[in-house]
Amino acid sequence: MKPVVIFGAGDIAQLACFYFKNDSPRDVTGFTVDAEFLKGDTFCDLPVTAFETVTDRWPPASCDMFVALSYANLNRLRRDKCAAARSKGYALASYVSSKASLWPGFEHGENCFLLEDNTVQPFATVGHNVTLWSGNHIGHHARIGDNCFVASHVVISGGVEIGDSCFIGVNATLRDHIKIGERCVIGAGCLITADAEPEGVYVAAAAERSRVPSSRLRRI
Repeated sequence: MKPVVIFGAGDIAQLACFYFKNDSPRDVTGFTVDAEFLKGDTFCDLPVTAFETVTDRWPPASCDMFVALSYANLNRLRRDKCAAARSKGYALASYVSSKASLWPGFEHGENCFLLEDNTVQPFATVGHNVTLWSGNHIGHHARIGDNCFVASHVVISGGVEIGDSCFIGVNATLRDHIKIGERCVIGAGCLITADAEPEGVYVAAAAERSRVPSSRLRRI
């Protein structure tokens, strides 16, 4: 396989470099960022170059690209940089952890980042530019659309359909056979039991501090 140029120079880019190097058949040849964010010549002991001139240093014929960005602006920034990389002629690589539980026939799109301890049941599909952080359950026949970010320990039950450009926070639970509309934000710890219309925002109640301080507890 071709080596990978990683777009980004932050924590997620550092993680992507680590995962590609230690748990994939691909090597990482360097990093690229927009010229205005170029702060040095190296990152993770590898060269960094401006995205505007990246094809001069690493032509698309010799390298693929991986866009290692977060869920900023409901994944729009990552989506737009994927489109920009394609327009320069790059194929987009994906990383799928060897420590994820997957079945034969599993399908995912390009520029996906699937970390360790994800359990993806048969007939579930994952679209383009999707991040599944560690420890999620993706139920049978579930479908995750393009440009989504699923944080850790999320339960997506069987037959759930998630629209494009959604964010799902840690420990959220989605009951079976519901539809989550495009551009929904489902916060940490939410329980979703019915269809969610597009652009919905769901926030679970946060724990409140007790009036009793820990120094007065008799048993713990």
